[in-house]
Amino acid sequence: MTFGQSVRGKLLVVVVTTTAAALLMTGVAMTLYDIRTFRERRVAELTAQADILGLASAAALEFEDPQSAQSYLEFLKVHPSVTQAAVYTAKGSLFSRYSAPGHEDAEFPPLAEIDGNVVNGSNITLFKRIVANNEILGTVYLNAEYDLLGRLGDYAAILGTVLIASLAAALLMSKRLHKTVTGPIADITSVAQHVIEKRDFTLRAPTKSGDEMGVLATAFNSMLSEIDSRTKVLEESNLRLQTAEQSLRTLNAELEERVNLRTAQLEAANKDLEGFSYSVSHDLRAPIRAINGFCTLLTKDHLAQLDSEAQRKIAVIKGEAERMAALIDDLLAFSRLGRKALQPADVDMRELAAGAYRRLVNGQAERIEFRIGTLPHATADRSLIEQVWVNLLSNAIKFSGKKDAPVVEVGAISEEREYVYFVRDNGAGFDPRYQEKLFGVFQRLHHNDEFPGTGVGLALVHRIVTRHGGRVWADARLGEGATFHFTLPKEQGVGRV
Repeated sequence: MTFGQSVRGKLLVVVVTTTAAALLMTGVAMTLYDIRTFRERRVAELTAQADILGLASAAALEFEDPQSAQSYLEFLKVHPSVTQAAVYTAKGSLFSRYSAPGHEDAEFPPLAEIDGNVVNGSNITLFKRIVANNEILGTVYLNAEYDLLGRLGDYAAILGTVLIASLAAALLMSKRLHKTVTGPIADITSVAQHVIEKRDFTLRAPTKSGDEMGVLATAFNSMLSEIDSRTKVLEESNLRLQTAEQSLRTLNAELEERVNLRTAQLEAANKDLEGFSYSVSHDLRAPIRAINGFCTLLTKDHLAQLDSEAQRKIAVIKGEAERMAALIDDLLAFSRLGRKALQPADVDMRELAAGAYRRLVNGQAERIEFRIGTLPHATADRSLIEQVWVNLLSNAIKFSGKKDAPVVEVGAISEEREYVYFVRDNGAGFDPRYQEKLFGVFQRLHHNDEFPGTGVGLALVHRIVTRHGGRVWADARLGEGATFHFTLPKEQGVGRV
């Protein structure tokens, strides 16, 4: 038997190989971890600097003072790793900038991008929004050095030194092994091999000495006895477990069948309810039209026989009939929404909101101050999302119409997994204690004489946004205006179809 085939030779190979592999794996793991933490640390450092610059530049942006913002950027000279910095306005245009010595010729992005960071070779770029009082004032741009190759080189040198030293130590330790150690180990290995192959736990290793190797052989034999005992218990437990698993599979199948049955029943009930709402709304149109027609005929044919009080009462009847017709139309729209399949596509939200506002104001634009910020595109059903903008903007226009200087504002915030859009006005607002009633069908917080409406518009908004996988909520104070928010997910696709 050659040295390479002996237990001693194999043990030497195992020790050296294991040591090398462990060190290499540890080194690779530490290197990968350091790459990640190095990037996270650089991003965290740049984010902290961007936050400080954003806080310092907020006032300069509000007062359009680029010189002040420039003076804040000059403080970056104490951070030589930052090669470029700039402040952009809320509209994305360049407001003020800074270049480190030796980087004066570098170009700046023409427009600010969405919040985030990008590593490009030996540089890292970061954009960070400047937000104050829930309003986006601008964006901070930072470009810094990202010396990852240098750091990897240092790690490689350290890893090489440790690897060589560890292998030398492993070789010295392996040479001290001799037959008094490898012999008993070979005997125990042989017994262990037979146990593995035949699963015969009655085998025992020979005990040739009373030293540590003898103790090892005795302990190995005791372990075999314990394994033999526990194997029998484990086999019995496995048999019981198999029986329990079979029972669980049967129970799961029954439960799944019940869930499918309940789901089918619920879908059928929803379809029946939608059909009932459509049928009732459609059948109610005829008597409403009759009431309107007879009121018109009564006024036209018997006007001379009616005093002023009778004419007023007929006008009230006709007005209430028209209001009932509007309620029926809204109920029909709400019913149709449940049956309409979504058709997701890329939607320019800014163009959609601006177009809806232009159609709604219809000559009132000179009275209303309309503000619209940057709105990110979304993947959604264009016609349904357009209805969301129409309903929210019409509410804002209606409830701010009695103000001397009405203001309607549209904007958006980009979160980690969703876009948050909002419509804000300075109108009548509402009592926040009753905001849970806002999105219910026919729920209204203002009297119809004060602000006319049917109470279905916000219910439609809630249903449309929920079907797209988003959320809707509102913030307001009575007499101080209201802000309505809705979200759409960033990932491709929409919610339920």
